[in-house]
Amino acid sequence: MRWRGVPLDVLLAVSGVALDLLTTAHAGDTTYLPAEANLPMGVLAGLPMGFVRSRPVPVTLYLAALLVVTDQLGSYTSNTAQILLCVAVGVAGFRSGRRGTVLATAAAIAATAVNIADPGIALTVNSWMYSVLLPVVPAVLGAYLRGSADPLEERDVTPDALLAAGGVAITVLSTWTTWHSGSQPVWVVGLLAVVGGLSLGVARRLPGLVLLGQGVLLVCADTYLNEAVNTCVILTLVSVGVFAMRVASWWWLVAAYVAGCMLTAIAVVGEGTEVTPFRVGVLTMLVATPIAIGRYLGMRQAAAAAERLRAEEAARAAVAQVRADQLAERERIARDVHDIVAHHVGAIVLRASAARYTAPDGPVADALTDIRETGHQVLQDLRDLLDLLREPERQPHLLADPTDVVRESAERMAAAGLVVDLHLDPATDQAPLTARASAARIVQEGLTNVLKHAGPGTRVSVTVAPEGEGLAVEIRNGRPPTLIERLPSSGRGLAGMRERVRALGGTLSAGPDGEGGWLLAASLPARSAT
Repeated sequence: MRWRGVPLDVLLAVSGVALDLLTTAHAGDTTYLPAEANLPMGVLAGLPMGFVRSRPVPVTLYLAALLVVTDQLGSYTSNTAQILLCVAVGVAGFRSGRRGTVLATAAAIAATAVNIADPGIALTVNSWMYSVLLPVVPAVLGAYLRGSADPLEERDVTPDALLAAGGVAITVLSTWTTWHSGSQPVWVVGLLAVVGGLSLGVARRLPGLVLLGQGVLLVCADTYLNEAVNTCVILTLVSVGVFAMRVASWWWLVAAYVAGCMLTAIAVVGEGTEVTPFRVGVLTMLVATPIAIGRYLGMRQAAAAAERLRAEEAARAAVAQVRADQLAERERIARDVHDIVAHHVGAIVLRASAARYTAPDGPVADALTDIRETGHQVLQDLRDLLDLLREPERQPHLLADPTDVVRESAERMAAAGLVVDLHLDPATDQAPLTARASAARIVQEGLTNVLKHAGPGTRVSVTVAPEGEGLAVEIRNGRPPTLIERLPSSGRGLAGMRERVRALGGTLSAGPDGEGGWLLAASLPARSAT
């Protein structure tokens, strides 16, 4: 992981050297350096760019010193050093803290001022402005890209489309009659007007970049196309308002306000304009208005987001409360069912046990023993059901292995009079416990239904075999041997089996097999449906 960014650092270093070699390829001798020195000077200027991502401030200080030295030596490498210095300042603004950025920017301003000043000529106001703005702009841009505005979470692009359409409408309708009056070709002016308007479409997502771009367009319009200055001022103020809406930091709001005042002053204040306190107040209020509106809208959006978050938390809390109430009600119902059923089943078990000791050996004794064992199993199942209703997420505890439950059910139904052919694949032991437990319950319920509706003497084929990672259960009974009186049934056995299979994401079918018998088939996947 430490070496993952090395190719990018190497590319930056090579690009820096290549940039200097391209700019000094045809440069000859200077007063202090021969032409052969261009290559080592290019290496000295470009190689440090390989460390600009990890050590931006030291690289910036080095390039500032190199710029001063190359300027004094008259080397053409000073042009490359000036360009790379701005890049390094931007990286310092992005990766370094406030102190490091201020130090790097101050060194870049001083070196740029030395580079601009000609020997014997004092620095003018314009030169100072250029010396300050040239390093400050990339530093501010880098600091902004570090994370001044939070990512826009909403996916609705309607406001963006409206901003873009409104921007294009303003720029085109207010400037198209003057596109031919400037020194630039008509298509260039028209393209800039359309691009300037369309850029508002991404102002909510990239507020700082759009504000910077609108400022550049305003300065260009003030220089080359005065008729479009007012339109650019409007776009700039809109960008300032959107920036204030998206950025909550007061430091950035102050920076946006100062930048808006400066840009508006460039457009409003001319050579013959008299600067009065009233006009200064109007200009400051003009810039403060979109900032106030944008900040108000930003606070409204933040409040709405906080309200949505509170509503979501309240909804989750309500769902959790309902879930807790449901679990409490389930536990109460399960306890009541357990108490009622266990009382009666316990009485049956006790009476069967007492009768077993007084009854002679034979079929009656075997029936009483079966009643007693079945009663014990019912009581254990009731306890397991109560535990499952208390904690639905936990796996149910099985007193016996599901395979043994299937065999015991087949033997019990055979003792009751059914002719049972059991085909139990040994590979079913590798299936998940939930599928095996459900298969056992389906076999129990299916054989019970055959005994109820077809009667003793009916031949039944039971097959439990693997199917993929789950199990397949098939219970097929033939035609009843004689007409019998059907036992009473609630009709809930088949519905319960369907619900059990559906919980696992499987399928169940039941119906006549076309030969006078009945077929029950279930597919039990390894995992529950999501």
